[in-house]
Amino acid sequence: MGDVHHIFPKQYLIDNGIKDKAKYNQVANFTYLDTPTNIAVGKDEPSVYFSKVWNQLINQNYVIGNLKTEDAIKKNLDDNCIPLEIKNWIFENYEEFLLQRRKLMAAKIKEYYEKL
Repeated sequence: MGDVHHIFPKQYLIDNGIKDKAKYNQVANFTYLDTPTNIAVGKDEPSVYFSKVWNQLINQNYVIGNLKTEDAIKKNLDDNCIPLEIKNWIFENYEEFLLQRRKLMAAKIKEYYEKL
């Protein structure tokens, strides 16, 4: 099973003043996660849940996903066009995140198209 996940969780954005559905439901704010991972993330801001993901490498208690190496995390972020800086970002970085992710998504689409 899987879920469409808000990278900056919807409730987190609402709690921080972004109440416009069109703003928090941006395509650039979506990714696909398995249901247990989506539930584990909850409404935490990216800096919180990504800290947990990175700390799992040390304590090997995998609560959010099952990526077991730093390289695997970085590859997953790259594959999903998510800037590495996401691990430090909070509400104030949402607009910058959207801008950067759109650029990464466009570059990936262009790269794919050029290989056709």
